[in-house]
Amino acid sequence: MKENTASAEASALERVVSAAHEVQAASLRLEAHCAQGLDEQPSTLELARFAAAMQELKDAREAFDALVAKKDPPSS
Repeated sequence: MKENTASAEASALERVVSAAHEVQAASLRLEAHCAQGLDEQPSTLELARFAAAMQELKDAREAFDALVAKKDPPSS
């Protein structure tokens, strides 16, 4: 059982890391767009990718936190 918990935690943590990388990549694309000095807004697709990456990171962190909280219930 302990091994399954560790495996689940490792998978959840990998999801957080992957999501963080996606946020970073999307952010870098937006920064590159802004650095070009263009007066136009980033494309809807660029903004949607960033928003989706941020949502996945939020969801992944919440899932990881719930998993850890379930493993370590607060002491009374």
